[in-house]
Amino acid sequence: MGEVIQFVSKSERERIRLIREARAHYESVFPSADPAGAQRDDAATPHAAEGVNARRGDGGLA
Repeated sequence: MGEVIQFVSKSERERIRLIREARAHYESVFPSADPAGAQRDDAATPHAAEGVNARRGDGGLA
């Protein structure tokens, strides 16, 4: 008794499925920066200043 059943239309179920699929695809292309359960160890990455805007000690681009 007291059990509530909610109607979900076919189009709503399809919309939810497509959103989940799109999120999974996005995550496969752009993985999160901090995966669940993993901790970042800065000591393991000695060249932390690499990248597009990295600069040498003398002020020039690396």
